[in-house]
Amino acid sequence: MVTVSNRFDINRQQVFCDIGYRADCEPSARMVSLVNEYTQNAHDLIEPSYSYVIKDIKLVQDTRVVIEDSITFESEVIAWLLEQCEKVAVFTMTIGNRLEGMVCYLAESELILQAAVLDAIGSGIAEKLADFVQERIGEIARAQGLTISRRFSPGYCDWDVSQQKMVFRAMRGDTAGISLTAGCLMLPRKSISGIIGIGNSNVENYNPCITCDKYDCTGRR
Repeated sequence: MVTVSNRFDINRQQVFCDIGYRADCEPSARMVSLVNEYTQNAHDLIEPSYSYVIKDIKLVQDTRVVIEDSITFESEVIAWLLEQCEKVAVFTMTIGNRLEGMVCYLAESELILQAAVLDAIGSGIAEKLADFVQERIGEIARAQGLTISRRFSPGYCDWDVSQQKMVFRAMRGDTAGISLTAGCLMLPRKSISGIIGIGNSNVENYNPCITCDKYDCTGRR
């Protein structure tokens, strides 16, 4: 597990969007003040950390991918991606549970708006941490003359969320302190897991969203 000391920039406009403001809607002065205050203080509530392993790809057949340690991924999208790759990075990362605990405290105190703002800030920081981890893996790949794909998590496209079990199995217990529930949800909630393909220059351009007609998908890129 690697602990991160970076302070991540928070996109305030994205926070407003996540709590329901349309792009053409101007937040009130009170709302701007609240978001600014919580944005400044949120860093005291996060404990970012991550873990990753890089595995060889052993077999890609139809919708099935087998990597080192007999870890098997089942997905047409993931199979198409990893068929072009030499290796795959499997990762888990989290901002910890302190921010989540404060969100729960605010909600229980009936400060629903404040809870929603802090929750949205936490989601934004989690995405920034995922970008940081992806860049770190990209540096390792580039040192070997390779490149990386976008990151993919169980629950995206046709990759069932139950495949979290395979992701966590690949980590061999070093999951950055994240646990998995019986329903394959991660705790703390502000956590992200998944894979990044490592291969030639073609893999960085692979985007299944281009050929997908699910236009309302929240993960669309």
